[in-house]
Amino acid sequence: MVSAELIRDVALVHFADKGYEGASLQDIATDVGIKKPSIYAHFKGKDDLFLHVANYVFQQEKRKMITLFASRKDHSLEENLVYFFDWIVEENKHNEHAKFLLRVSYFPPAKLYNELMRIVNPFFADMERLLAKYMRKHSSEENDQKKYLKEALAYITIVDGAVIDLIFNGEDSYYRRVRAIWPIYFKGVQ
Repeated sequence: MVSAELIRDVALVHFADKGYEGASLQDIATDVGIKKPSIYAHFKGKDDLFLHVANYVFQQEKRKMITLFASRKDHSLEENLVYFFDWIVEENKHNEHAKFLLRVSYFPPAKLYNELMRIVNPFFADMERLLAKYMRKHSSEENDQKKYLKEALAYITIVDGAVIDLIFNGEDSYYRRVRAIWPIYFKGVQ
């Protein structure tokens, strides 16, 4: 018997590579080694499968980002924030979860927009809060949480702009953008 997890994992690759519209249940079933109707024993249809994949990916990526920063506790705040830009590029090249997360965050399927935003928006809100907490922890100043929330939001805004460049124009343009804005941002938060 094929598990829902196996179907989800194969579907993740299809959705990451082809998007919602380009992925087909028939192709997913073929890659799993089952007939298409067998998918319906686990999922109501393509929409349900896609939303299950989205929930799974966003939970996994949240854990991964938390672990990333926790594992780099011996590095400075600036080193870790700069490192995150490199990490994004590598993840996008080698990790289907990251590819899916970027595709879905920036190009959500119109028919699932509302359901998807109930997954995407809390993820980014959590990342913003966690980043603010991380920034506060690495600061010698005792400022109020609002300051760190603003700094975290500004950082995420820079990441968003750079990622858009990565998606549309590639790595060189991405890093050009990061190099241009980073000194200005970090000088402002010091």
